[in-house]
Amino acid sequence: MAGIGFALRKLARRDDLLGILQGYAHSALVSAGPWVFTVLSLAGISLVAEPSMAIEELNTFRLVVIYNFAFSLVGTGPVLMVATRYLADQIFLKKVDGVVGMFLGALGILCVAQFPVVAGFYFLYIDTEPSMQLLAVANYMVVTGVWLVGIFLTALKDYAAITFAFFIGMATAGVAALLLAPAWGAAGLLLGFTIGLAVILFALAARLLSEYPYRVERPFAFLSYFRRFWELSAAGLVLNLAIWADKWVMWFAPERDLRVSGFISYPDYDTAMFLAYLTVVPAIAGFIVSVETSFFERYLRFYRDIQRHATFAQIEENQRGLVSIVLRGLRNLVVLQGSVTFLAIVLAPRFIASFGLPASQLGMLRIGMLGSFFHALTISLAVFLAYFDLRKPMLLVYAVLLGTNVGFTLMTLHLGFPYYGYGYFLSALTSFAAAVLVLAYYLDRLPYLTFVRSNTSVQ
Repeated sequence: MAGIGFALRKLARRDDLLGILQGYAHSALVSAGPWVFTVLSLAGISLVAEPSMAIEELNTFRLVVIYNFAFSLVGTGPVLMVATRYLADQIFLKKVDGVVGMFLGALGILCVAQFPVVAGFYFLYIDTEPSMQLLAVANYMVVTGVWLVGIFLTALKDYAAITFAFFIGMATAGVAALLLAPAWGAAGLLLGFTIGLAVILFALAARLLSEYPYRVERPFAFLSYFRRFWELSAAGLVLNLAIWADKWVMWFAPERDLRVSGFISYPDYDTAMFLAYLTVVPAIAGFIVSVETSFFERYLRFYRDIQRHATFAQIEENQRGLVSIVLRGLRNLVVLQGSVTFLAIVLAPRFIASFGLPASQLGMLRIGMLGSFFHALTISLAVFLAYFDLRKPMLLVYAVLLGTNVGFTLMTLHLGFPYYGYGYFLSALTSFAAAVLVLAYYLDRLPYLTFVRSNTSVQ
């Protein structure tokens, strides 16, 4: 958040409606823009291509994209979390000459580490045309690059250029996919979609190089952070596993779709959950604005007053102010996201009808919206833990989310179709309760953490 925070605080100081709107737009773009653009593009391609393509080819294309997005997110998570911390530290220290080298080094590590696994999966396990296998591997590598360049978006600050890059890339993906599909079928759709993602990747990489016009130096310097911040690496893995755990468990439901090619999925459940996730975008944007303005100012005051040798009474007063800001931010998030979720649940039948989805998805969609509500709250509270550098407690919260998501989803899987989706909801609810307890415990002991737990001279 080191980059977007500067921009949001500048907009907040304007104290006008336009500044507020721009702040929310920037937050939404950085936090969920890449995902929303991609989902809308994929949905648009599928919708336009469906009347003229064989359903089997269209499903193959969708499954390759879903598999690549899911497994690349999990595979890159440990590296992205550590790289994000390294980038934030470099921006804070104003030592940005190594940013380009870090980007290229991290990209090389991710590609080299994941290529054998991905190639083995598509060429040895998935039974489809060689061209489709080759394009699937290429698509995976490009998606990995997009995930990586995404952590630099907050540092770029040029949100118009970022928006334009995603818009042009996804428009290119749609046009190219539809032009290539008649001749190449599913391979044409995948090739066009990959070209669009490549446009995004290269456009943002070019913008990064122009923002930081330095030589490639110390490309692997960030690797030292893996030992120092191993909890962040583990948190990146556990969190992304938790996000996808219920989908993977549901792929073994009796209603699952098992393809001859070897792909396994449960389209009704996957689609319902993807739509449910879209409802949390406003809350995420609002939360980032709140954290990077009012909370950040109180956060700085607490630690700066300590550095200036404030009295203990002043430190306690700052602590109470910080807790008040956290509670106010959580309240605002609950009100905003609760309103959006309630409205979305009421309008869910219209969503189903508008997208032409089967009515059987209605129950899963509604319970998925409730689950997404508590999921967003859980992640938001974990962000506060990250601000106080409480890496192990944050990892604990994510571990609860992963463990309960697997356990509750398995339980509902055995209970049958009427309970599908309740496992994810119960997991998100349980994890939110755990996050509240953990954050409350550490906020109440913030002076102790600052003077004793973080003081190496007394350890």
